[in-house]
Amino acid sequence: MRLHRPAVSVYTVPTDAPEADGTLAWETTTIVITEVTAGDATGTGWTYGPQAVGDFLREHLAPLVEGRSALDIPATHEAMCRSVRNAGRPGIAACAISALDIALWDLKARLLELPLAHLLGTVRERVPVYGSGGFTTYDDSHLAAQLGGWVHGQQIPRVKLKIGESWGRSVRRDLGRVRSARQVIGEEAELYVDANGAYTRKQAVRVGEALGELGVSWFEEPVSSDDLTGLRLVRDALVCDVTAGEYGYDLPYFARMIAAGAVDCLQIDATRCGGLTEFLRAASLAQAHGLDVSTHCAPHAHAAAAASLPNLRHMEWFHDHVRIEDMLFDGALDPKGGTIHPTTGLGHGLTLRAEEALEFRVA
Repeated sequence: MRLHRPAVSVYTVPTDAPEADGTLAWETTTIVITEVTAGDATGTGWTYGPQAVGDFLREHLAPLVEGRSALDIPATHEAMCRSVRNAGRPGIAACAISALDIALWDLKARLLELPLAHLLGTVRERVPVYGSGGFTTYDDSHLAAQLGGWVHGQQIPRVKLKIGESWGRSVRRDLGRVRSARQVIGEEAELYVDANGAYTRKQAVRVGEALGELGVSWFEEPVSSDDLTGLRLVRDALVCDVTAGEYGYDLPYFARMIAAGAVDCLQIDATRCGGLTEFLRAASLAQAHGLDVSTHCAPHAHAAAAASLPNLRHMEWFHDHVRIEDMLFDGALDPKGGTIHPTTGLGHGLTLRAEEALEFRVA
């Protein structure tokens, strides 16, 4: 089975309300989708990033993979990674490699007429998720509706909101929103926060101590994820778990983060790090050092592989990406009860609804 040249399409979808975290604001989200065919089967992969990711995939990677074996994914992955030496792997190139690698795994499972979860091998039938959103642009009623909908409506017993507003200059509002969140979800649900690297080191410690009193158990990127020493200092000072890793574009990134003792749980994003091939390697690296992992965003791209990880803590059920994946694909999963079941259907189970997606297509 030889690969045909991959097709690439890009879609920009408006958010359903203005969104921001501690360090960035946005009103649209762009998804880059690639479809690759061999025989009578088509595999689909995607990433989130600028249109330039699609351009790079189409112009640089697609000709490279054409004609290669559809079953030998490690060889194709290695060829893609070697080909971007001079272009630079982190960022656009890594996202393009990731989307195509995800498509290749989906294609292989479909060629073998298997669910991707069964091709990879599972350690669990159901994968725990946490609701993720709570943007700093939300007012109290919007925040309550979203978090309450996850916990009380869908029975997802763990949720996350954004803090660190205005690069850490609104700590009083940050803590006020966390208090409101705790009141909405009750004492039994797990409460997480994500500062997106907005705080300074000692500021993060002070905020983290207050968060601990509110029962927050997950403090994501309290300082920049580039500040491994700072992450370790904050981690050592606080009771809540310190987490990071979403900006990992290659395996050495995760090795450095683990070696620095920077996190209690390593976050990995298959749509950035090099696809499912590198995602599984990073998860194994974390397991060798006694660390849990959690998937970052793009839940449907991770679901099957997440089921194969013995050291998985949970998956991020991120509002923006859940909404887009439900809009553009058939086969979206149901997180009711706090878990998803990724082992049914062929491949990863999702198929692009091309006609419905046309209104959002930009390339």
